[in-house]
Amino acid sequence: MTDSTAGFSTRAIHAGQPFEESTGAVIPPLHLSTTYHPYSIGELRGGYDYSRGTNPTRDSLQQQLAALEGGRFGISYASGLGAEDAVLRGLLKPGDHVVMGNDVYGGTFRLISRIHGAVGIGHTPVDLTDVDAVRAAVAETGAKLLWIETPSNPMMRIADVEALVAVAHEAGAYALVDNTFASPYLQQPLALGADLVVHSTTKYLGGHSDVVGGAVITNSEEIDSAVRFIQFAAGNQSSPFDAYLTTRGAKTLAVRMDRHCDNAEAVASWLLGRSEVSHVLYPGLDDHPGHDVAARQMRRFGGMVSVRLKGGEAAARKVAESTRVFTLAESLGGVESLMNYPSEMTHASVKGTELAVPEDLLRLSVGLEDAEDLLSDLERAFEGL
Repeated sequence: MTDSTAGFSTRAIHAGQPFEESTGAVIPPLHLSTTYHPYSIGELRGGYDYSRGTNPTRDSLQQQLAALEGGRFGISYASGLGAEDAVLRGLLKPGDHVVMGNDVYGGTFRLISRIHGAVGIGHTPVDLTDVDAVRAAVAETGAKLLWIETPSNPMMRIADVEALVAVAHEAGAYALVDNTFASPYLQQPLALGADLVVHSTTKYLGGHSDVVGGAVITNSEEIDSAVRFIQFAAGNQSSPFDAYLTTRGAKTLAVRMDRHCDNAEAVASWLLGRSEVSHVLYPGLDDHPGHDVAARQMRRFGGMVSVRLKGGEAAARKVAESTRVFTLAESLGGVESLMNYPSEMTHASVKGTELAVPEDLLRLSVGLEDAEDLLSDLERAFEGL
């Protein structure tokens, strides 16, 4: 079931998930075998020979991921950064250039600047909300790849995907969208013209904080071939068990995201009323600079909320270490609510650079608990600020 006319949840549950023929099992079996017996030399059974190259469980996930993003091809990796690395190695060569947001995820910046920068890939950070500035940066650098992250991590800026894709294509560059924060349920970058989408499937797609993974989805056979080759040749594929867990999580993505959004809206509204808060960064708020763009290109506004506190670093650290329902942790997108202090945690790698995160900022991954309990938890943590 990959028919694009089927509803999102129908595709999530059925794409790449046919019942098992010999027993009728509704859930496809988990294929742990590393190697496969051919009919004869050069005549494979189902196209399988060695699981680094192909594996039935991973194939099921890849079909599901493609269906969720409305793409033709899906490729799964051992992590989100592994997926990003495969894109950079598959599509770029020494001397090429990447233009990216000046608030891009710290791990992405580290990968591009330190790993790929060391072999001659250049990079230019720019404010993606300023389309003219992006156009100028792409033209000046001759960029081969425009890296779009929206909503951005952790500043929650919204980039106009259609406008930026047009800028990239005018210059003959690829347009990539990191869709991790939104998830395929809330945003469909390929339908907005993007050449490829990347995910940390560790986050909302897996959704239960129990499996690390990454993905690339595209409609381009050329891009798919180049990036999939890296998966095979460099051995950076997701394991069968990780693929199984990700597939299981993704089946409930729609219902989870609606609850994430409901709770995030409640948390953002509560934060707006607090005297200790200087800024609430959530695209669902009418006064968010990217609200109108987000309303146009997203189904809803997501489960991530960032907040800046008037008390600065000390206040942010106190709140982050005082919650009981929100768990202090690095990641996001799971069923449980997580609190993060990006300056010293997820974005420590960009501290002291132009991408440094404000020290008064907290990032909240709002989970699926009862909203009343989340607000009571924050109320306790804010006491005494």
